[in-house]
Amino acid sequence: MPQISRETVEQILTATDIVDLISSYIPVRRAGTRFQALCPFHNEKTPSFSIDPVKQFFHCFGCKKSGDAISFVREYEGLPFGDAVRKLGERAGIAVVEQALDPKEEADRRRRGALLDLHRKLTAYYHDLLLRAPEAQHARDYLKGRDFTRETAERWKIGWAPPKEMFISWAKNEGLRGRDLAEAGILKKTERGSTYFYFRNRLMFPIANDYGDVIGFSGRQLEENPREGKYVNTPETRLFKKSNVLFGLDKARKGILDEKSVLICEGQIDAIVCQERGIPNAIAPLGTAFPEPHARTLRRYTKTAILCYDSDTAGNKAAESAFKALAGEGLAVKVVAMPKGDDPDSFIRRHGIDAFRGLLEKAGSFIDFKFELAAATTNLGDPIEKARFIEGCADHLAVIKDDVSREALVQHLATRLRIGAPDVQAAVARAKKAARFPQRRSYGDPQAEKPEVVPPAPLDRRIGTLCSLALGSAAVRDWLGEQFETLHELADHLDGVPILQAILTGRPDPESPASVNTFLAGLPEEQQLALRAEPSFSDPLPEDPVAAAELTLADASALALEKEDAEIKAALGAPNLALAEQLALLKRAKEIEELMRGMSGRALTNDRFAPNARRPKRWDPRDSKDFRDKRKP
Repeated sequence: MPQISRETVEQILTATDIVDLISSYIPVRRAGTRFQALCPFHNEKTPSFSIDPVKQFFHCFGCKKSGDAISFVREYEGLPFGDAVRKLGERAGIAVVEQALDPKEEADRRRRGALLDLHRKLTAYYHDLLLRAPEAQHARDYLKGRDFTRETAERWKIGWAPPKEMFISWAKNEGLRGRDLAEAGILKKTERGSTYFYFRNRLMFPIANDYGDVIGFSGRQLEENPREGKYVNTPETRLFKKSNVLFGLDKARKGILDEKSVLICEGQIDAIVCQERGIPNAIAPLGTAFPEPHARTLRRYTKTAILCYDSDTAGNKAAESAFKALAGEGLAVKVVAMPKGDDPDSFIRRHGIDAFRGLLEKAGSFIDFKFELAAATTNLGDPIEKARFIEGCADHLAVIKDDVSREALVQHLATRLRIGAPDVQAAVARAKKAARFPQRRSYGDPQAEKPEVVPPAPLDRRIGTLCSLALGSAAVRDWLGEQFETLHELADHLDGVPILQAILTGRPDPESPASVNTFLAGLPEEQQLALRAEPSFSDPLPEDPVAAAELTLADASALALEKEDAEIKAALGAPNLALAEQLALLKRAKEIEELMRGMSGRALTNDRFAPNARRPKRWDPRDSKDFRDKRKP
């Protein structure tokens, strides 16, 4: 039976504001940081129905009903889960994707927990270096020059990332594994086989999610290097998705609710300075882009956004991009007119916080910002220039969904340009039509973009068999989880070991198809394709899956040793080979010879190879009854 994918459910919940949803059914009113209403599920005279806009959750203290947006629609309209999701999907404009799979469940919770622990350890390490390491004196001097106190550094857990060699030494002492650091976005392996570290000699700002858990880092340059960016953020990881995170939001949530507005700065230091100097609603995006998920997140807390970007070309473009995202989600947008060459940090250091508050109070509408910018750079008295300006403003006004708000800005723009409002209204109508019916390349156009075909990841058939066994048997999964050293060695010679390791760390429940499918859906597409193409993936388990896994892993180890032996022989034939290297290769060749000799009649255990009197027949999916039945005419 078709099931709705968890990705679709999560996408719909992200796009649905629970306060807006419930207020479309019943009257609600603000009560502090939450909203209240008379519970629609039982009779009451005093409101006990509470809505949390931050957690996107409702709870009735009377009848004890609680849940998210989907739960509310199910309860209120008496709908089954699927119908409630489809109703909300239609409301949010999201197509409901159904799959012939069970509903997805949490598959990577344990791995996520391990990564969060690693981020906590890294945060403490970087922070301790900043405060105490002699090598970080220049980082402390930089912060002192920006008027950052030790208390500020401690509140924000600011740190310093050391050079590569210093970090590697610490990581080894802590027993950290390279693949964990790679998964956390700290390092990556280059095509040449070397290790590249994202953060070296940088001031480190921990990036936290809404709950205050560190999920990534933003590193600022301390030494000028034109080949690297001024800021480097953690790459996309299991924890960190840049479009879903706003710097400082975990600390600014209460301030945003109290001030009834959010102050959006361009950089992390600007947001920190503002919060430290008494402006509690300041945040910053991670880069110049301001994607729609940012706007949807902020809409949960406020209806007004104040943009405070640098007054240069990049800052002006960033402000225009942010306006479209914010206004498209129904937020009123104001823009602070920063003096040329200043940002909030530099302005506050020179003129003080009171002067900066004065700038915030004078923040005008986005249309005023556009008008002042155009008046300073173009001749709005020229009919052609004026027409271009109107069309540019119309593109921005067209994203505003609220008719009253849009019309007010249309009238305001017409007044400033001293033209009739119908001219602006016509331009907005054209912009809205163009947005609904964008020009597309005709069918068959050789220039048309073709969907990218993702090839399956390379997967050795032995590793593929182990993946299938681990997904089908908890006993196999647990046994393979103990073979860490062996699997680590196989990764250098056989394709697909990272997929198997992901299964062992993700630990999907073989007894629950939903758990397995949830896990598979979380893998990269190329890995999913590789697993589903594996012949053993859809076949029944052998009678003794652990024994089959032992033999398969022994077979894989033998093949890996053969490949390593061939590599060593090729290396020994290289000219000008140093004596020390030659001796090391010969020693390893002898070890491999002994291991391969000892593998005959043995099965692999946690202590490498151990005698095993019982050797079951090697499992081949083609021997299964289902496979034989399929071959019958």
